[in-house]
Amino acid sequence: MFRSSKVGLIAGCLVTSGVMRRNAKARLLRDNIVVAENLSIASLRREKDDVTEVRDGFECGLTLGYADIKEGDVIESYELVQKERA
Repeated sequence: MFRSSKVGLIAGCLVTSGVMRRNAKARLLRDNIVVAENLSIASLRREKDDVTEVRDGFECGLTLGYADIKEGDVIESYELVQKERA
């Protein structure tokens, strides 16, 4: 966890599977219990670069707009996709 006067709390993360995308929705889990839901990944950085996505196996820093993030928490990201009815 890092604090920034400009963006607030920055969570340092390792993407373990899938892809983390900026503006995707996220939920925060602590000890396998959902602590916060319907969060938005406001910013996503890989090293010093602002990126739109980070793939599995890479580290990144992100902001969620949620202040109570602790070391060991799990962030799951997801996208809502609308499908046309058949």
